[in-house]
Amino acid sequence: MPEAKRQYRKKDQAVNLDTIGLEMGNKPPQALDVEEAVLGAMLLEPACVDEAMEELSPSCFYDERNKMIFEAVSSLVLEHAPVETITVSQKLKEKGNLEIVGGPVYLTNLSQNVGAAAHMEYYIKILKQKTIQRELITASHDILRQSYDDSVRVDDLIDMAQSKVYAAIQSNVKKEVQDIGSIINEAMDDIQEMQGREGMNGVPSGFPSIDRITLGWQPSDLIILAARPSVGKTAFSLNLIRNAAVDHHMPVAFFSLEMSAKQLAKRLMTSESELPADKIKGGSKLENYEWEQLEIKLKNLIKAPIYIDDTPSLPVMEFRTKVKTLVKQRGVRLVVVDYLQLMQGPAELRGMREQEVAAISRTLKATAKELNVPIIALSQLSRNSVQRTGGSGKPVLSDLRESGSIEQDADMVLFIHRPDFLGLSENPGDKEVTQIIIAKHRNGETCELPMLFKSEKVRFVEPEDALPNQAMRMDSAMNAPAGGQFDMDPFQGGGSAFADDFSNQGNF
Repeated sequence: MPEAKRQYRKKDQAVNLDTIGLEMGNKPPQALDVEEAVLGAMLLEPACVDEAMEELSPSCFYDERNKMIFEAVSSLVLEHAPVETITVSQKLKEKGNLEIVGGPVYLTNLSQNVGAAAHMEYYIKILKQKTIQRELITASHDILRQSYDDSVRVDDLIDMAQSKVYAAIQSNVKKEVQDIGSIINEAMDDIQEMQGREGMNGVPSGFPSIDRITLGWQPSDLIILAARPSVGKTAFSLNLIRNAAVDHHMPVAFFSLEMSAKQLAKRLMTSESELPADKIKGGSKLENYEWEQLEIKLKNLIKAPIYIDDTPSLPVMEFRTKVKTLVKQRGVRLVVVDYLQLMQGPAELRGMREQEVAAISRTLKATAKELNVPIIALSQLSRNSVQRTGGSGKPVLSDLRESGSIEQDADMVLFIHRPDFLGLSENPGDKEVTQIIIAKHRNGETCELPMLFKSEKVRFVEPEDALPNQAMRMDSAMNAPAGGQFDMDPFQGGGSAFADDFSNQGNF
């Protein structure tokens, strides 16, 4: 951008803040004397230059002249040139800004108006606070202005409001650098704490073969669960939240952008009760003993700490806000999103699909890290996974749809591969055969795990569990009462879960 235009835009922004201040009867938050003290210290003390460059940016200076001087200092630092009154004056002259800031006289006055260098940290803190205040004022003004515009959709308005406020805060919050000694001490505390546990230190999946590899879903991890449509992504994720919530009483949250909360509840009821899916959906009537079976099997499910949100086209910033509330208020330990490509990214990226998906992926990872909970995001695979010759039709990381950033941001990528579903199985008895492929694992091994998918029960089971269950069903059938019998086959410890009243699940 040409220099004149760049300066003009900056002046417009300052005028905008002044105008807002006049409307409110207040001056925009500023500390001009502190700005001058910081710049003066930078002109005299090289150590102050390093400290200020690490913490401050041009937007931290309200006075346009001080902003230009700081930019000149930044340019000198990037060129590895010394920072002093003469070099800064020359750099301002190169940019055509020397006379605008008041010439060498203003720079000389700055170097004479210096507080103690020891106070630099306190000065920087003041400037950052004023910057956050100004950015929040600007964001609030934009939100207010667009709220009066009837042409702006309410969903876009909410997304914009959350994005602007979040950006205003995050742009000025920096995490301190930590020394290795303190980090190792924290790691040793974690190791010592884990000694009292039996292997598992994350949220259990309920599948021993997976938990052996992962030791449970780890806090702050972004896990991508991907497959082609109708392969069983939702069914598998429902099994995961059911196992965590019922078997281990861990609060979990399920964000469904594709199915309604009631549909999800009926799937969980089918899996838990082992009644035919057609009867749960209302296609055929339940017998009296089946009603009794349903009530018995759903006791644990009704009490399970599962929270479902079925907001369609959920904006990613709204998702972040809801997850933060759930973690703080409900103690949620695991979050599932079904599915990533249906989320809405930042409004300014709409129409640029790859960038929008990349922004969604980054926000999911940042949310998992900030709140220290694992997030499992379901994702679609491209058609390449079924069109590619060779490899038995198994998906690979490059098949992740619409953005390579999904692969980069993920700590773990799992694929669900069903050969029969793709027409690759010649044996009719292989219809249930499934593979869970761990294609990426940042902190562990990658492998392929055998699994069976019981589609009529909406349930995944491990192969070794199938034979004992079959024997139990045969024994139950031989001893069944004349009027009917309950199939009490346990699934990974029995029970299933959905939130308090499945018929009322929806937005928080």
